[in-house]
Amino acid sequence: MSNNPWLTFALFLGMCFSVAAIGSVWTSASVRTWYVQLQKPSFNPPSWVFGPVWSALYFMMAMSAWLVWRHAGWSAPRVAFVLFFIQLGLNLAWSGLFFGLHRPGLAFVDILALLAAVVATAIVFHTFSKAAFWLLVPYALWVMFASLLNFEIWRLNSGPS
Repeated sequence: MSNNPWLTFALFLGMCFSVAAIGSVWTSASVRTWYVQLQKPSFNPPSWVFGPVWSALYFMMAMSAWLVWRHAGWSAPRVAFVLFFIQLGLNLAWSGLFFGLHRPGLAFVDILALLAAVVATAIVFHTFSKAAFWLLVPYALWVMFASLLNFEIWRLNSGPS
């Protein structure tokens, strides 16, 4: 892996936005068909909110990982990067479960694991960079909100009407 800081930042950006791109394939296939038919809670944001929020969060995830790399390189924060990649995988899995497979119940289990992974990543990142920690706080807060939203969509759409 490169020791060039800008190339490494581009690598982290590429990884994060690759997850976004793959997730958006599943999302776009369902957002105008299956998703519009679902009952949603009153606090469900308008659809246009999700793109800008997630774009900002993916950028902050990449910046956070990059700051850890800048502080410690590739080998020292092994656990930190393992956690980072686990949360990216869980993030991607959520899109597949919720929008790809139309399984909000399974997606809820995944998003709870995602939340735990994001919090664990932030805590471990804090040992390398306070800024890296703070860059993950909005992500954790959004995933908390998304967990509640996911749960409510699941609850409203499972069982008798």
